[in-house]
Amino acid sequence: MEKIRLRSCALIISNGAVLLIEFRNDQDSGVHYNLPAGGVEPGETLVEAVIREAREEASVDIEVGPVAFVYEYQPTKNNNLYGETHSVSVTFQCDLKPGSTPKLPDNPDSNQTGVKWISIEELPSIQLYPEICQDIMNYYNGLPYRNYVEEHEIQRERLMGGSP
Repeated sequence: MEKIRLRSCALIISNGAVLLIEFRNDQDSGVHYNLPAGGVEPGETLVEAVIREAREEASVDIEVGPVAFVYEYQPTKNNNLYGETHSVSVTFQCDLKPGSTPKLPDNPDSNQTGVKWISIEELPSIQLYPEICQDIMNYYNGLPYRNYVEEHEIQRERLMGGSP
């Protein structure tokens, strides 16, 4: 039986910017970004996991709102691009609790280099994983967007030189 990793993610937008976690790339001197996110632990709900992950990765307390996106990575449909584990990520629209200020945690992941507010307009110029910058921009601007995204669709669009 194939195991599926369940992940929970926070989409935190404030003053026209998205809160992102900055990571050093393994293969070069560049950086990439992720939403605050991580795996759901045994006995934990998706909401409990997103609250914990936001605290662990960005040192913030959040209010969890509705689901904004569901992203699925299926290894065999992607030639194992990101490994052999099938994963499903549920991204919630979240707000910072009053007085909560994002900052690098005391004990960040070894590749985590920052916690940054990136303006909505800047999103196309950064490397975000998964590659849903346009979807986030459309979501923010009240335009149609993909609320269910499959990684192999992102890769097909990249090959065709398009965007969603």
